Amino acid sequence: MSAQRALVLGAAGQLGRACIDCAPDTLVAQGFSRATCDVTDDSALLRVMDEVDPQVVINAAAYTAVDAAEDDPESADAVNANAPAMLGALCAQRGLRLVHISTDFVFDGRAPRPYVPGANPAPLGVYGVSKWRGEEAVLASGASHAVVRTSWVYGPGGSNFVLTVLRLMREQGTVRVVNDQIGSPTSARGLAEICWLLALHGDASGVFHWSDAGAISWYDFACAIHDEALALGLLSSPATIEPIPTDAFPTKAQRPAYSVLDCSDTCSTLGMAQRPWRDALCDMLRSQQQLEGKV
Repeated sequence: MSAQRALVLGAAGQLGRACIDCAPDTLVAQGFSRATCDVTDDSALLRVMDEVDPQVVINAAAYTAVDAAEDDPESADAVNANAPAMLGALCAQRGLRLVHISTDFVFDGRAPRPYVPGANPAPLGVYGVSKWRGEEAVLASGASHAVVRTSWVYGPGGSNFVLTVLRLMREQGTVRVVNDQIGSPTSARGLAEICWLLALHGDASGVFHWSDAGAISWYDFACAIHDEALALGLLSSPATIEPIPTDAFPTKAQRPAYSVLDCSDTCSTLGMAQRPWRDALCDMLRSQQQLEGKV
C-alpha cells in the first residue's frame, strides 16, 4: 500500500519547516512556500492540489504582522480568512483532511482562567479578527478538519521572540521586555508533531488548543532565554533585562493581556501531555547552537 500524501502550506515559516522536518514515515509530505504557492491565489491552490493529490493538508500559511494588519486589513483577510475558506471548500469537495492553524489572538485577554476551545472569541484587532474569520470558514466548510489555536510560537532560524531577544542581548547588552502580558510559549517542533497527530486522527473534529505547559510573562521568557543561552555559549557575556509595563511599549495593535490556552481536551484526545515550556526552549536553543556552529 502506497504512503498517504500530505500538502504543507506556508512551508518556509517556522511551523511549516518543522512540519516537513517531523512528518511521519507513513506520509509523503510536500511543502509549498508563498513563493511556490500563494494561498491568496485560488488558481495556485488548485494547481498544487492537483499536483500533490494529497489526502491531508496542513495550512501553516498566515499573515502574522499584527501591527501592520491594522493598516492593511485586506492583506490580513486575504491570507487569514479568504484562503482558509477556499482551502476548506477544496478539501470538502475532494474528501481531504484539513488541519488549520489559528491563534490566541482570537481572545481579548480578559479571562480569569485559561481559555477552553469553546470560549467565545473576542479579538482586539484586525489580525485576530482575520484569524477568527478563517476559523469560522474552516469549521463551516464541511471538510474533515481540526483547527489548532496556539500561542507564542518559536523555532530555530527565522524570526521570532527568542531569536530577537537573543540578538538584542548580543548587540546591545540590555533588553526591555513587557512583564504584564501572560501566555504560554510553544515550540514549533512540538506544535508540528501535534498537527500531524491531528491530521491522522480523522475522528477528531473542531477546535483544539496547543501550547507548551506553563503560564509566564514575556519578561519571564526573556530571562529564561538569557540564562539558557548563556549556559550554552550562545551569549558571550550576561545581559540586562528590564521589566516594563505594556503602556511603556506602545504598539499599533492591542495585545491580549492574558492568553493562556487550556489544552486538556487536546491532551485527552491524543493521549499525551504538554511538555514544560522551559524544556522545549532548551531543545530549541541547542538546535540554534548547531545552526550557528557553536557546538
